[in-house]
Amino acid sequence: MSWTQILSQLHYMIPEESKHGTYVGRIAQDLGLEINEINTRMLRIISREQNEYFQVNLQNGILFVKNAIDREELCPNLPVCIVSIQIIVDKPVQMHRVDVEIEDINDNYPVFPAGEYTISIAETKQPGSRFPLEAAVDTDIGTNSVTNYELSANEYFTLEFPKFIHQIRSLQLVLKQSLDREKLNFLNLTVTAFDGGKPRLSGSTQLIINVEDINDNSPTFNQSFYQFSVAENSPKETLVGRLNATDMDQGKNGEILYEFSKLVSQHVLSVFSLNKYTGEIRVNGELDHEKSNSYEIHVDAFDNGEPPLTGHCQIIVMVIDVNDNTPEITVTSLSSPVAEDASQGTIVAIISVHDRDSGANGRVNCYIEPPSPFKINAAFTGDFSLVVNAPLDRETKSEYEVVITAKDEGSPALSASMKISVQVGDVNDNAPQFQQLADTVFIKENNPPGSLIYTASASDLDYGQNSFVTYSLSDSSIDGIPMSSYISINPENGKLFALVSFDHEQVSYFQCHIKATDAGLPPLSSKLMLNIFIVDINDNAPDFLTDISTSASAISIIAPKSAQAGHLVTKVRAIDMDSGYNAWVSYKIKNSVGNAPFVIAQQTGEISLMRPLSEMDVDEFRLFVVAEDHGDPSMTAITQIIISLTDANEVTNIIHHHNSKGNSDEFSDANVYLVVAICSISSIFLITLISFTVLRWQKYREEVNHLKENYKICSNTLGSWVYSQQSQYRFYSNSLQAKNDLIVFATNGSQDGLEVEL
Repeated sequence: MSWTQILSQLHYMIPEESKHGTYVGRIAQDLGLEINEINTRMLRIISREQNEYFQVNLQNGILFVKNAIDREELCPNLPVCIVSIQIIVDKPVQMHRVDVEIEDINDNYPVFPAGEYTISIAETKQPGSRFPLEAAVDTDIGTNSVTNYELSANEYFTLEFPKFIHQIRSLQLVLKQSLDREKLNFLNLTVTAFDGGKPRLSGSTQLIINVEDINDNSPTFNQSFYQFSVAENSPKETLVGRLNATDMDQGKNGEILYEFSKLVSQHVLSVFSLNKYTGEIRVNGELDHEKSNSYEIHVDAFDNGEPPLTGHCQIIVMVIDVNDNTPEITVTSLSSPVAEDASQGTIVAIISVHDRDSGANGRVNCYIEPPSPFKINAAFTGDFSLVVNAPLDRETKSEYEVVITAKDEGSPALSASMKISVQVGDVNDNAPQFQQLADTVFIKENNPPGSLIYTASASDLDYGQNSFVTYSLSDSSIDGIPMSSYISINPENGKLFALVSFDHEQVSYFQCHIKATDAGLPPLSSKLMLNIFIVDINDNAPDFLTDISTSASAISIIAPKSAQAGHLVTKVRAIDMDSGYNAWVSYKIKNSVGNAPFVIAQQTGEISLMRPLSEMDVDEFRLFVVAEDHGDPSMTAITQIIISLTDANEVTNIIHHHNSKGNSDEFSDANVYLVVAICSISSIFLITLISFTVLRWQKYREEVNHLKENYKICSNTLGSWVYSQQSQYRFYSNSLQAKNDLIVFATNGSQDGLEVEL
C-alpha cells in the first residue's frame, strides 16, 4: 500500500461561533465519492487541532460543525483563520486536504489601551505635523475591526488613519494650524474608534495635549503597547522584555533614556528593573502569581533636549502561575465532644481549605484517613463539613484522631494534612451492672452488731457523673419489721453491715435486694438479689425433759427385780434448740455407782437391762446420763437417774399408777415440747417461703407470667413447688433423727448451687 498524491483540495467558509450541527459542505459529493463509498472506503477525518471542530455524517456525506469555534481564540491577530483537516479514504488510499475558513463576526468592541493619553507638543510645530497615537484594539478582523476614528470638534487638530488593504495600520494626530502656548497651553480631546460591523460598535479615550515651546521631536516607541509574560518565582535578572523608542531629532536631542513613569507604584519598582540605556525590563524581586497575576507598567522615553521631550508606552506583564502553594486547611468550627447518640449527618467540624494558586492548581479535594465513623462533605467552594457517618459508642472508643488531607489538582499535585481530635461525649446509656444477678451470704449467728457481711460491687461503663454508682436497699421487711432494722448499706462503697446480732433460732433466712443507681440524667439502675442465711452455731446445750421441776437433780424410777435382759426400764429425752448436727443429741451413761446392769441407747435414750438381776445386786442404782450434741465444740447436759428395785407384786400398782400418770405427763411434757419445736420450725420455714414467693412475684411478675408457659408446676397436699432452670429447691426428711433436717439447694446461675442444712 502506498500513499497517492493529493487529488483535490476543498475550501469552505463558515462564520465563527457556529453551533453544533451547522452545515459546512457536501464533502463526499465535492470529493467525487458515492454515498455508498463513504463506509466501504472508510472515510475519516484527521485534524491537527486538539479539539475536533468538524465531523462527517456517514449517512449523507455532509460535513458539519461539531464544536463551536471562537475565531479570536483560535487565530488571534491573524487576518485569515483557516482550519485545515485531512480526509482519508481507503481502497485505494487517498488523502484530501480541506480548508475551512472561519469568518469573523462583530462580537468585540474597539478598546484603547488607556483611558487617557497626555501628549506634549512644542508650539514651534508647523501645521501638518503628525503625532502618532495608540490605536484602539479590536480583536475582530476585516470590516469588523476598527474602520474609523472621530475626534471631538476643535480648530487645531484632526485625525488621519491611513488604510492599507481596508485596514487602519496607524493613527495620527495632525496639526491643522500653529499653536500658541501663550493663548492655549493645553487641549482636552476625545478620540472615538468605530468598527465596521453590524451593529456598529465603538470605544473612546481622552487625549490631553500640552503645548510646549521646546524640543520639537519627542521619542517614539515602536509599539505603544507591549505585553510580556514571565513565570512566577523566576530568579532575579530574568529578562521580561525589551522596549525600543526612536527620536527624529539628531545629536543630543535624539539621545533617549528610559524611565518608569511616575504613575508606577513602589511595589512595581521593587519587582522590576529597567535599564535606562537599553530599555530592557528584568526581574528584580519576587514574583508571586497569588499576590498579583499581572502588572501594568508605564514607561517614559526622554530625550536630552532642552527641555527634554517624552514618549510614552504601556506594558502589561502577565505572571504565569505554577503550582507552588500547598492547600491551607483551617478548622473554622469544631464541636467536640460529640454525643455518642449523635445521629448520622450531625456536623462535627467546618473546614475551610484555600489554595492560593489558580486554575487547576487551586482546585482542592478533601478526604479523611484512616477509615472512621466520619466523612467529609463538600459544602461551598473551599468549604467542607466533617459529619457523623456511623453510630458512635464512647464505651467502645472514646476518641478519634481524624486526619484530613487536602490535595490540589496541579501537576505535580501538592497536599496538606491536619489532624483533628474528636472526643465522643458520654450519655447515660448503660445501667450499673453487678457481676451476677443473685448472690448468697452466710452469716454465723451471734455476730457482733455493725460487722461487715457483704460488699456489693457494680460497674457502669459510662463516664464521669454517669458512672458514679450509689447503693441502696429496696424496701422490704422481715416478719413485719423493716429490713433497715437488720442491715444497712454504705451508699458509696456498697458495704453491707449487720445492725443486730442474728439468732438462727429466730431468723434463719431472709432475702434483700441491693439497688445500684448511677448519677446520670435520667438515672439508670439494676438490682442484686441477695439470699442471706443465718448459719447456726452450737450455742445451746441439750435440755432434758422431766416430769418434775427443772431444778431437780435426779429422776426416780422403779423397776422389778424379776426383769429380764432387754427389759425397758425408762426413756430419757433431751432437746437442743440448735439445728442440724448441733441439735443431734446422743446419750451415754457416765460413772454409774456400782456394777449397774443397765445400758442406754445412744440415739433414743432408752435405758434397758443388759442382764438379769441377781440377789447380789443392790436395791438402788444411781445412773448419771449425759446428753451430748454433735456441735463443734460439743455441749452436754447431765441428769441423775435413780432406779429402785422392788418385788413384782409391789411394783404392779406403782407401775400402773406411774405409767398412767407418766404416760399422761410424758405426752403433756416431752411430746408437747417436741411437737411445738417441730411446728415452730415448720412455721418459720413456711412463712419464709411464702414471703420469698410474694417478693419474687412483686419483683418479677412479668418473668413469672412468662415462666408459667415453660415451667412445670407440681402440686401436692403441702402446697405448690415451682421447678425452673433459675432456682431449684430440694427438701429431704430424715425420720430416723430426732429432728427434721432441711437441705436447700439454690442456684445463682444454671449450674451453681448452695447447701444449707438446718
